[in-house]
Amino acid sequence: MPFAAKLFLRFIFFVAITLSPTHAAPKSDDLKNLRSRIESLQKELASSEESKSEAADALRASERGISLANRRLAELAREQHAARDTLLQLQDKSQHLKDGIASQQSALGKLLYQRYLNGQQGYLRLLLNHRDPNQTARDIYYYGYLARAHAQGIARLRAGVKELEGLTRESQEKAAQLAAMQNEEAAQKKNLEREKTEHKKLLLRVSGQIKKQQNEIGKLKRDEARLAKLVEKIARLISPKKPVAPLSNERVPGASPGGAFASLKGKLGLPVRGELVGRFGSPREAAGMTWKGLFIRAAGGDAVKAVAAGQVVFADWLRGFGNILIVDHGDDYLSLYGNNETLYKQVGDTLQGGDTIAAVGNSGGNPDSGLYFELRHKGKPFDPLGWATLK
Repeated sequence: MPFAAKLFLRFIFFVAITLSPTHAAPKSDDLKNLRSRIESLQKELASSEESKSEAADALRASERGISLANRRLAELAREQHAARDTLLQLQDKSQHLKDGIASQQSALGKLLYQRYLNGQQGYLRLLLNHRDPNQTARDIYYYGYLARAHAQGIARLRAGVKELEGLTRESQEKAAQLAAMQNEEAAQKKNLEREKTEHKKLLLRVSGQIKKQQNEIGKLKRDEARLAKLVEKIARLISPKKPVAPLSNERVPGASPGGAFASLKGKLGLPVRGELVGRFGSPREAAGMTWKGLFIRAAGGDAVKAVAAGQVVFADWLRGFGNILIVDHGDDYLSLYGNNETLYKQVGDTLQGGDTIAAVGNSGGNPDSGLYFELRHKGKPFDPLGWATLK
């Protein structure tokens, strides 16, 4: 078999192996499996709630709806930005192509005019008119050059026109896509306004019950136990997994980019700027209860940042904590972000330190707008301030 044929067969074999499902599937399958297991866990938690009558549960659908609408609006904003960039590039390319076509048309016009001035002398007439053979040869070469240039100019012009037609179609499609996104954005904004209006009505209806329960020690204990149970079950689900990305803290200069989460002690930034009104270990309003994390009072809608790289392992509404997001940082370390208005990330998403993952809110029946933040190792909460830089 010729060497070239052998090389071609080896190339085909390499491509087939590289693109085979056994090499491409695991990442997608792992993500699907993780999401499926977390979804099953959410259903299990919902079905095992010891009390279905707590007022905070009435907020679940409403606050989930607000979070989903806000997340879709954020996704649409990113998609629109990308579509506008693509449309501008297409328009810029089309303009350059139009300029090129105009230049080609001008050059072709000059070429045709030159041929007209020189006349259409046939090659046979040039050979038989008894002129100097050298001059005749030069004329024949010149006319041949003009003919080739003419043909090439026409070919380039046709190719340019065809490419311009393609770019025009693509620009029209992208403009239509952008218009559809704008229509969806308008619909989502109306949906969000409707959700918020319903949420306000709901809060007015159950505010008395929520206020009564806020300092109720039994409720706070149940909320803490619920979160601990969730963390324990998540730990069992993700325990066979390795860290999904090198851990780093991009918000703090000098943090080791490839180290484990433990190496970031003292270098973590707090997830949101605000007033620290609840500190780890300090007493809560209910007698005998203490904070297991930090409560940072902040304006609704402020960006919540991931404190380090990791993977989202929970993103949903949980009684007592509202819209809560949990990130796995590897080595049995988790960070928790609760009471958000919006969760921008979903289970399976990988993060870098400093990524925006949520927006501050007061979901879960919290009277104050702010973020509830915890750090846990092997399921046990520990003081985040011992790991954070407050600069």
